Amino acid sequence: MKLNDLTILEVCPYSAGICGVFSRVLTEATAFKEMGHKVIIFSSNATKGSKDIAPENDELNGIRIRRIKFRKLGGESFMNWDSKWIKEAADLNPDIIITHNYRHLHTTDCLEIKKELVKRSKFCPVVLVTHAPFVKDNATRGFLAKMAVKFYDKFIGPSTLYQFDAVINICNWEVPYLLKLGIDKNKIHYIPNVIPNIYFSSPAVPPINNTALFLGRVAPVKNIEFIYELAKIMPNFNFSVVGPIEESYIAALSKKYPVAPANITYYGAVYDALKKINVYDLHKYFILPSIREAMPQAPMEAMARGRIVISSNTDGAREIILQGQTGFICENNSPEEARDYIRLSEKIPLDQNKIKESIFKEYSTNKLKEKYAHLFEGLLK
Repeated sequence: MKLNDLTILEVCPYSAGICGVFSRVLTEATAFKEMGHKVIIFSSNATKGSKDIAPENDELNGIRIRRIKFRKLGGESFMNWDSKWIKEAADLNPDIIITHNYRHLHTTDCLEIKKELVKRSKFCPVVLVTHAPFVKDNATRGFLAKMAVKFYDKFIGPSTLYQFDAVINICNWEVPYLLKLGIDKNKIHYIPNVIPNIYFSSPAVPPINNTALFLGRVAPVKNIEFIYELAKIMPNFNFSVVGPIEESYIAALSKKYPVAPANITYYGAVYDALKKINVYDLHKYFILPSIREAMPQAPMEAMARGRIVISSNTDGAREIILQGQTGFICENNSPEEARDYIRLSEKIPLDQNKIKESIFKEYSTNKLKEKYAHLFEGLLK
């Protein structure tokens, strides 16, 4: 089998709306296409962050997207897909399947695709990308969701994980959790989320002073209240909130803050990379106040543009930020600490080139291609 001419099936929950997982999938798929492979993406036809239904057939960056009808089973992403998709995917005769998100039903469905292909005398390894679901802070999960997670990790995870040919951790902090679930350490491969080369291809323009940006979903887990409180104690700063809005959350914010700080401006979602680059370049700081983050994409993009990220203290932030050198991590409920870090960086500026280099060194598309080429060689030799 030629390792530069594979048919790769990528599977993920969403391919519409702002979704960090899909950002990873699209970046991977684009990289695989550049490597000479054929790629098809399968997902649900749900749109993340809204009730919109996405087209069942689509194309992005020259990559075919096939979306499957779904039924919600609870939570934001727990869903069941029309079972007909398993045969449809098998009929594509993939050489390798990469499925995204541990604890999702479509990941175990991919094991069924593998079994179907075995019946047809076709070996097709299945790779699971976990997407770091082991974050300690489950503040936004209800009681039943927490119980479901515990049940899955005790019974379903250990009984299915061994069937995957490889398990990719996107963060180093995941490894102890994976080993506890009984995964053979030789099956674990570290391939983090990466930033498309376009973010490094043009020089960052000087930012507008006294500006800070949040880019992402306006949702409870993102803790936008932090930005409201920071805006109140920094009235001379302008804060931009860019992204799709969950209506129930913005209603709750309006109730909590009947008069919103005048120095916060909301903008619509931005998906195109060049447009996002323009947004990052307009701002000097990127604020990420999330309650939890596994491997946050937007702040990495901002850092690739040399912007200073100030983040809440999450597993993901600790993975990408070197405190006081490439950004700052503050306590989750301390806008005063965030303000102090901004003031400190105004007096002692961080090295913009060092910030960019820290991301390029570990999280460039070239790194991803190298790591996957090595993995494919091992799985398909």
